[in-house]
This record gives sequence, structure tokens and C-alpha cells, in this order.
Amino acid sequence: MAADSFGRTKDGRDVARYALSRSRLRVHILDYGGVVSRIEVPDRNGTWANVALGARDLAGYEASDAHFGAIIGRYANRIAKGRFSLDGHEYRLPHNAGGNTMHGGPVGFDRRIWRVIRADDTALVLAYRSSDGEEGFPGTLDVEVAYSLSDDETLRIDYAASTDRPTILNLTNHSYFNLAGEGSGEVLAHRVAIAADHYLPTDSEQIPTGEIRPVAGSAFDFREPKALEAGIRDADPQLALAHGYDHTFVLRHPGALRHAASALDPSSGRRLDIATTQPGLQLYTANMLDGAVIGSGGRLYRSGDAVCFEAQGFPDAPNRPNFPSVVLRPGERFAATTAYRFTAE
Repeated sequence: MAADSFGRTKDGRDVARYALSRSRLRVHILDYGGVVSRIEVPDRNGTWANVALGARDLAGYEASDAHFGAIIGRYANRIAKGRFSLDGHEYRLPHNAGGNTMHGGPVGFDRRIWRVIRADDTALVLAYRSSDGEEGFPGTLDVEVAYSLSDDETLRIDYAASTDRPTILNLTNHSYFNLAGEGSGEVLAHRVAIAADHYLPTDSEQIPTGEIRPVAGSAFDFREPKALEAGIRDADPQLALAHGYDHTFVLRHPGALRHAASALDPSSGRRLDIATTQPGLQLYTANMLDGAVIGSGGRLYRSGDAVCFEAQGFPDAPNRPNFPSVVLRPGERFAATTAYRFTAE
């Protein structure tokens, strides 16, 4: 596959863009942060549109802290107070979300240039070696992320990693979806379903309290499809703290690749189905987009203009013994899969 240039970083490194295409799905991916910069799919009438938010150019990705479409690591989501203990040793991480660490720190995996292992018309495999002590995390970590397109309009992401010292790891993709088309405005009419009976409430800094709360009877009940607008203005203190949805849902049957969530845009008929092996799914309604980013289509992004479905481990799990473990040890191999299937109805 021939890659085209996507510019140079502020420190002079070349960035390439790769185009994957198969049947009714076209995807663009950067070697900068493994960013999924475009996802083009047709609607019920066969009209194609890009349904993934992204920056207009490389400078926009570098300037933004929205993590558009990127690989997030070494630890997706938040770690309280930027510290955790492992095998009796306390590790301190740089803070980049108030007094906490978020999405791997100020220079996470989304700001690194990844090495291309393999590239063809339907697949791209990227690799990155994270050195011992990078952003405060222990152990040299070798990570591979494989993107592939299948005949059933699915973008599959396979993650793999190994370490030479005990460490913690939580990887995800941070794509922002608007199934009506990037730049078309808010997504609150999208009908969303999530296969979860519980979610994780958070404190005022959006750190999980440790409670695993039932969704029943609350604005967080997506066990049956409903429009985001049906719950997002509910007078729930959790929604007020996050300015919308920004919470982890506890998925059923962790470890198996199974259906996790869906979203449908009634206007276009475009539908997204997410399957994952991960234990959690972060539902995020782009609450922090404030009109400061010019999108890839030339329009400003604002709060509610997209929805994210970040399949991942639980936030702050290193400090919560009741959460699924995120520890990776030498001799073990981390593996996870998330798949996004795009159809129209």
C-alpha cells in the first residue's frame, strides 16, 4: 500500500496517512497516534459520508487534547492523584487532568509516531515500544495494534502487548462518531443501546467512587435502545458532574468477543454496532468540545456533536481492588479486540 504524507510534526517528524478500503467501508489511519482520521460509509440511500470527527490537519491534532480517533495508552481514562502501587512500590505519574492522570499522561500513545509493521489495502499493523519510565509507568512495553476491514463492513482493532517488568495497561481507541456525518451538528437524536446492567458513578473529578451501580430506573439505562436526548438532560447528579455522559458501563461476559453497544442515526439510517472483549465501555458525549477545534470538514465542533464508545478496562482500576485487574507481568501477553460494524437501515 502506498501511503501519502500528512505533514510534519512540530519537531520535524514525517507523518503518513494510510487508506484502507473494502466494499462499503473506507478508513484513513495515521501513523501519528494510530489515529483513525476518517471512516466513510453510505447511508440508506447510498450516499457516502465521513462519520468520524477529526482535526483538519496535523497541527490540529497536535494542538488538541480531544484525542480524536487515537490509540490511548499506556492507561486509558483516569488514575486518581496520578499514582498507584504495584508489588509494594508506589509509582507517581505526571498530572494532566487537574490532580489526576488521564489517557496516559501529557505525552501518551496518541502523541507518538508508530512504526508500520504491515500495510495493504485492507489492513494496517502498527507497533510502538514504550520505554521503562515513560510518563512514569514501569517496564518496557511492546505494543502492536492491528486494524483490518472485513467484508461485512467491520473495522476490527486487535491489541497485543508484552512487558519486561510488572506494569499496568489499559488500551482503547478514542474515535468520535456522528453517524449523520462529521460536522453535521449534535448527535442527541442517535438511538443508543448498551449491553450493561451496571455502570461506575464518579466523584467531582470524574474518578470512580468504587461503587458498581445498577442502571435500572436511571438515565444510564440503555438496555433497550433510546435517544441520547432522552436521558442527557435528566436531573441526575452524575450527569451534572460530567456535563453529560462520560461514564464506564460494566459489560456482560468480559473476555469474550460479544456485542457491547449500538447506535442508530434515524435521519440517515446509518447504524454502528460495537463488539469487544473488554470489560468496560466508556460512553462519552463529547462534553468538552467547545468550538475551539476546526474539524476535518471545515466546521467547528461543539459539545454533543459526537458520541464515543471507548472499550477499555475500568478507570482507576490500579487503586480499586474490586475492579478487574489491569496488571501485566513478564511472560504474559495482553490481547484485546474491538470491532465496529457499519450498516444502514
